[in-house]
Amino acid sequence: MLTKMTKHFSEKEIKRDWYLIDAKDKILGKVAVKAAEILQGKNKVEFTPNSDVGDFVIIINASKVKVTGKKLTEKMYYRHTGYFGNLKEFNLKYLLEKHPERVISLAVKNMLPKGTLGHKMLKKLKVYANDKHPHSAQRPSIVSL
Repeated sequence: MLTKMTKHFSEKEIKRDWYLIDAKDKILGKVAVKAAEILQGKNKVEFTPNSDVGDFVIIINASKVKVTGKKLTEKMYYRHTGYFGNLKEFNLKYLLEKHPERVISLAVKNMLPKGTLGHKMLKKLKVYANDKHPHSAQRPSIVSL
């Protein structure tokens, strides 16, 4: 009986491309979904769920991302300092003003697999608050949403 085996690709066989996503006036969730898809490699034929075959993603204009509804004031982010009673909470509006890169990176992080595979994928995400980025030498392809 002939069975089909899944082909596993080594690190040398994987060709990693660079993609650029402009988040200006785009919905936060749609930007994060597209970035997570590219980071996991779901847009490739070589996609394997248990290996990192994804590409690099550059997201620019993170401070100009849009959200729907009352999320600016009602969506909360939490951080704990490690000391008793020191749970810090921030709403989305505050986080977009102070650290707009964290908003997108946290949204993408929660869409990736948990564990070491997700951490490897997240290292290939580069987020910038404005339209300047130092990765022009990689000649990224522009992704339209």
